[in-house]
Amino acid sequence: MPTLHGSWILAPASCSFFLWSETWRPPIGLEEGIHPYCLSQDALSQSFNWEQNWSSLTLSLPSRELPLLSGQVALESLPLKPWRVEGFNLTPHEAIAFLASLPLNSLPQENEYIGEDLRFWCHIYRWSLDLLVRRKFIPGIIEQTPETLQTLWQPLLDNTIDQARLAKFTRLMPRVCSQYEPNQSFSSQVLLLSALITLVDVQIRHSLDSSGKWLQTIFQKQATFSACDQDLQSLKTTLHNWTLPRQEYIVSNPNYQLGQNQFRLCLVLTPPLEKTEDWRLAYSLQALDAPELRLDGATIWRHPVSQLLYQGRIIEQPQETLLKGLGLAARLFPPIRESLEEKQPVSCTLSYIQVYEFIGGLAQELQNNGLGVILPPGLDLVANKRRLGLKITAKVNQKKGQNLSLKSLLDYQIAITIGSETISQGEFEELLEARSPFVQFKGEWIALQPGDVRAAQEILSPSHQKTSLSVTDAIRLSAGDSQPFGKLPVVEFAPEGILQELLDYINNNQSLAIVAQPSAFIGELRPYQLRGLSWLSFLERWGFGACLADDMGLGKTPQLLAFLLHLKAQKRLLKPSLVICPTSVLNNWQREAQKFAPSLTVLVHHGDKRALGKEWQRRVSDFDLVLTSYSLLYRDQSTLEGLEWQVLALDEAQNLKNSSTKQSQSARQLKADFRVALTGTPVENRLSELWSIVDLVNPGWLGNRQFFQTRFATPIEKQGDEQSLQTLRSLISPFMLRRLKTDPEIRQDLPEKQEMNVFCSLSTEQAELYQKVVEESLNQIETSSGITRRATILTLLLKLKQICNHPAQFLKAKSLGSSERSGKLLRLEEMLEELIIAGDRALIFTQFAQWGKLLQAYLSAKFNTDALFLYGATRRDQRQEMIDRFQNDPNGPPIFILSLKAGGTGLNLTRANHVFHIDRWWNPAVENQATDRAFRLGQTRNVQVHKFICTGTLEERIHEMIEKKKELATQTVAAGEDWLTELDTNQLRDLLLLDRDAVIES
Repeated sequence: MPTLHGSWILAPASCSFFLWSETWRPPIGLEEGIHPYCLSQDALSQSFNWEQNWSSLTLSLPSRELPLLSGQVALESLPLKPWRVEGFNLTPHEAIAFLASLPLNSLPQENEYIGEDLRFWCHIYRWSLDLLVRRKFIPGIIEQTPETLQTLWQPLLDNTIDQARLAKFTRLMPRVCSQYEPNQSFSSQVLLLSALITLVDVQIRHSLDSSGKWLQTIFQKQATFSACDQDLQSLKTTLHNWTLPRQEYIVSNPNYQLGQNQFRLCLVLTPPLEKTEDWRLAYSLQALDAPELRLDGATIWRHPVSQLLYQGRIIEQPQETLLKGLGLAARLFPPIRESLEEKQPVSCTLSYIQVYEFIGGLAQELQNNGLGVILPPGLDLVANKRRLGLKITAKVNQKKGQNLSLKSLLDYQIAITIGSETISQGEFEELLEARSPFVQFKGEWIALQPGDVRAAQEILSPSHQKTSLSVTDAIRLSAGDSQPFGKLPVVEFAPEGILQELLDYINNNQSLAIVAQPSAFIGELRPYQLRGLSWLSFLERWGFGACLADDMGLGKTPQLLAFLLHLKAQKRLLKPSLVICPTSVLNNWQREAQKFAPSLTVLVHHGDKRALGKEWQRRVSDFDLVLTSYSLLYRDQSTLEGLEWQVLALDEAQNLKNSSTKQSQSARQLKADFRVALTGTPVENRLSELWSIVDLVNPGWLGNRQFFQTRFATPIEKQGDEQSLQTLRSLISPFMLRRLKTDPEIRQDLPEKQEMNVFCSLSTEQAELYQKVVEESLNQIETSSGITRRATILTLLLKLKQICNHPAQFLKAKSLGSSERSGKLLRLEEMLEELIIAGDRALIFTQFAQWGKLLQAYLSAKFNTDALFLYGATRRDQRQEMIDRFQNDPNGPPIFILSLKAGGTGLNLTRANHVFHIDRWWNPAVENQATDRAFRLGQTRNVQVHKFICTGTLEERIHEMIEKKKELATQTVAAGEDWLTELDTNQLRDLLLLDRDAVIES
């Protein structure tokens, strides 16, 4: 997809938005002088179905002919020269509709087609929406010439948030925005404010209705009118008087500036010195940029001057500024009105009710309207920092010999707090004796809310019934869950004894005691894998479920196998453990167990000859580990439920992301001492998927599904609630270990190139075809000799490779159909799905052009994306286009299929960090050359190489022969397959015959 660019263009009498686009490679047939990467009108029109307002302008871009490509080129570091770019000149209405359609809440790699200049204006558009929602705008009549006036809706930047945004956005404006030819005459702030004024004015005019007829008449139907019109002059005067208190904050023109010496009205709430006195609201002026700098009203009235020098600052018209602010404040808070009848107002008095009303909400509203407010320390009902709360001190109610679990009950004590200070019951009763909603406690004023007082009285009552608290509640409270307890917030949770040790571990995974690698583990666990083992051991010890969510390729399987060996070494592996995984990785689990943990006894529960019922349950007790698939989880539910498993591991747990499926429901019925979910993608599309996985390993931890949707999913997904997101993270972080390949500490642990063998089973259809072809061909080979025999063997090998890839390739079908027909395709699909979600890119090497074409069509449809395919018949220009697109297009295809001969050498494809050898050349040197298309100079990430092998077939046996030759450091297997033709018939039969036990039958 092309990268879009655009900016507001300033002209003497108008403001428009220029939109253009660049592509990742130079288009053909551009006119001389046009930027070489500028997209043509036809191409851009097709993308947006626009045809009108096509124009061009001059833009200063790098003199080297490089694309901007979403800000990948830093303009500050390159010399610029004028280029002509062509694009659409949008009216403000069209620009607003376009900006509203662009996403900003997705991952960067999902919308890289938005250039940094266009992305910046998207943020400014959203700022304008925020101003409109908060009603931060005001009508104005601007004198355009001595004879004419112009109406305008103007932004109102009367609070510190918007003023800080103005400064920040001005500073962060991309340099390219000011490189459009008309814009070079203006500063960044002028350009920004011109756009903001246009956005606010156009959107309000568009939304005006008949509810305000005079506004509709003036601001919608008439753009300008005669300055001589007496009625309109009167209206101008009225508007001026109405907006006078806010004049400093009205952005009426792009040259608007916030002066450093400006002052505003500040209202200071002063408590009484004696109980019988009233509260007082004192008036003063406060510096905008230095809130601590204030001048009281009495001093201002004693100096009737136009300029007052105060602490090195000049206050312009101090008395008028004070009165303007009081006029605005009186509209919002009526008690101020009476004081304005005085000649020199300096304060007003407030009753308790008025004080409560003031600090309960009006203070914030006054601040939102650009006025300063200072409250006594502690009196901020909005922040609630000094309200009544609870401190809970707790320890585990643990009986001797009983393990701790989520349901273990706590012994706890409750104390009432004010802020972070604990108060006794006697102190609390003294506060109540004041019979006032405002009391002093340790030098600070607090507001006692009636509901909080009643809740505290109930908790302190001798008849109060204590609520049961469990370890689950302790984890929630220590994680900062803000749900009230006894109608009061828990401001401090103080664990004691073993509970404190537990919570310290849970809230800081780095402090876990590292478990030694089991001596029975073959190989060496990397440091991060050893931490994973220690984390699993810790959670199992306390009876909590775990979700190991490491990125693909970081070794989740070895970590779990090491954990089982750890339990066995401690003589705690007393019952069999169950691993449920996709059918496509059953063989992988079996091979990994043989490789890393050969001392574990393993049973594969699969196939139509599998035992069931009580007979199988008796047999299983002799094994440490049972492997089965998700496809049998529901079918064999009654059999699997008959045992209580020591460990239940759910590999590729995203298969159970839908909690309402039969498989997911069946998994929840299984009984196990310890549950582990293994997944590289805990969340794919919706947070409900995360809930499903967490609820599998720790049932009820995040509440039921409806509660989770209301409490977390909806606020986070639809409203962007940061507090809910933070609470959710704190709740799941103790039980979810997520490490990415890009994490600095992980990347240091990894080799630059990881080679992994992916063992895939044959489907029943593949096995039948394989067996038939072998039997028929061996009969022919036995009766032939010489060249005929060699040709027959080579033809046989070719056919068997095709069958191992997919039956459709061998049968010369036009499409692949279901991935269930091929173990390789099923596993490839699962792995590609995970890496695409992670934003990775992959090269897939094959020997067969027909197989590549079938894969290209299938994967493009499956993942709804283009999949490139380069092979011998690809034309030279198409070949270079594919390479450029894969390497340079920010939104280019994540999958590049290449034939081994055409793409195995001479290419630089460092955008990929995964390499798949879907079918094997049986020559390590050739495969390494192909891998080096990605693993070469310029690669900035670790590369993972996946070599697919069909178990029980010639692929596995030849792989073993190659590995043995590597170990012996002898000459490698000869290039190609000619060496196989020299084997005698018996050797060939041993090599080719299918191992039926390796076939996974559903």
